[in-house]
Amino acid sequence: MGGDPNRFGTEAFYAALGRAFVAMCAVVPFLFLIEALDQGLGFGLDVAAGIIPLRIQGLDGVFFSPFLHHGFDHLYSNSIPLILLGTFVLAAGTRRFLWSTLVIIVVSGLGVWFTGAPNSVVVGASGVIFGYLGILLTRGIVERSWWNFAVVLLVGLLYGWQLLGILPTDERISWQGHLFGLLGGIVAAILFRRRRPEPYGSNHPESPLSLP
Repeated sequence: MGGDPNRFGTEAFYAALGRAFVAMCAVVPFLFLIEALDQGLGFGLDVAAGIIPLRIQGLDGVFFSPFLHHGFDHLYSNSIPLILLGTFVLAAGTRRFLWSTLVIIVVSGLGVWFTGAPNSVVVGASGVIFGYLGILLTRGIVERSWWNFAVVLLVGLLYGWQLLGILPTDERISWQGHLFGLLGGIVAAILFRRRRPEPYGSNHPESPLSLP
């Protein structure tokens, strides 16, 4: 449909961006449903499935904690950046998005588990959000794309101040999750970068110029 979905300005590009936005908007109500069930039925999911640093029983929180939040205020604050940044990451391809998200969750979660404050319980999608930020900041460099550089500029203008969240400024906020999430996003952007096809040359075995 309308050309390359990774090329800015094509019909396919806008279609991919629209689909990604709708998909990310569908994720947030799911998170609100989890929080409503947790609070309404008293499941105590934060403690049961959150990350508890350096405790084996808190290790499974590496995978579950991004879906949990400390109340609706916490979830509200994460919703808009999750939708916005997630849309740009998802628009570049579903498979890359899923694998990148998994890398971010593992790197961020393990970083919190190894370095977080003892006896604390860490939940929230902030690590994933910082991971998406890391992807967008890195992708423009490793893929050498003007479109990705434009995304980096937009994200920097809107959420550049959030980079302060990687510093230990508030003991109630898991700066470790933010820092390792950002690092996980950088790693994911490099691992799953879109490689440009090599141009044909006179020495290329399949180059038309090498034919007799």
